[in-house]
Amino acid sequence: MSENVADEKIDLRGVLCPINFVKTKLKLEMMENEQVLEVTLDDGEAMRNVPRSIKEEGHKIIKVEKLDGGYKLFIKKSQ
Repeated sequence: MSENVADEKIDLRGVLCPINFVKTKLKLEMMENEQVLEVTLDDGEAMRNVPRSIKEEGHKIIKVEKLDGGYKLFIKKSQ
């Protein structure tokens, strides 16, 4: 699978911290190891906190795309 193609997608624009991390974590828990989750986040607090928390959970951010006012994270599930 290409790293640019996600197995699952979740759009969390407009969702406040820490709910955006909780929703990302729950989505990852439902996925298989090595699958890729595409998460769309707002710029600012979400982009400061969610990637750090995802890495602390042991997952890998394989790509970040800049959007107008936000970002897309591509996260490979580990564990």
